[in-house]
Amino acid sequence: MSTAVPVPAPVTVPIAGSSDRYPVHRIYCVGRNYAAHVQEMGGDPRRDAPVFFTKPADAILADGADFPYPPRSSDVHHEVELVVALARGGRNINADAALACVYGYAVGNDWTRRDLQAGAKRAGQPWDMAKGFDHSAALSPLYPVSTVGHIDRGPIALRVNGALRQSSDVSAMLWSVAEIIAELSTYVLLAPGDLIYTGTPDGVGPVQVGDWVEASIAGLGTLSNRVVETR
Repeated sequence: MSTAVPVPAPVTVPIAGSSDRYPVHRIYCVGRNYAAHVQEMGGDPRRDAPVFFTKPADAILADGADFPYPPRSSDVHHEVELVVALARGGRNINADAALACVYGYAVGNDWTRRDLQAGAKRAGQPWDMAKGFDHSAALSPLYPVSTVGHIDRGPIALRVNGALRQSSDVSAMLWSVAEIIAELSTYVLLAPGDLIYTGTPDGVGPVQVGDWVEASIAGLGTLSNRVVETR
């Protein structure tokens, strides 16, 4: 079948220890999932329902790749996150069965145009341009559950030029991975290839051109990217 314009190449990400690659279907993100981060952003850390937003699949930024500082922003922040990759999906998934949907885990960095996000919040507007811009979903190689088990605890951290900026534990998440999957599946039909960025701990902050950013989670290695000028 011919197409009116060229067909975009599929988005895939590497799998640790394998020559196979994981095809990305959609990217979902969770906001306000660590109490300390909720507080630093001026919110109430009560355990309300999680806030979901999305990024396009082609926003993926690979480990080791340069992160071009996005235009029309002067306050871009790092956000280290545990990322969940689904092997199967469904609708209205029970929390008790949700972990059976997980293919594996990775380290993510949910790059955010904080100034644009703040402006959108004040105006009651969507966050799309603050969250879903080019290269905004940094991701390490995926680690299958078969090799690392389910990640429900362990240090999560981020360093900029070697200086510690974010430091917490995955167990501090307000909503567990199983609860996130179950809740998200009441809104959309989840599918194989879906990625879920599960929220960031406190300590988020700005980066500048030239910064070397390293995000890490115990058992999943380190995701590294350098901030460069946009060309």
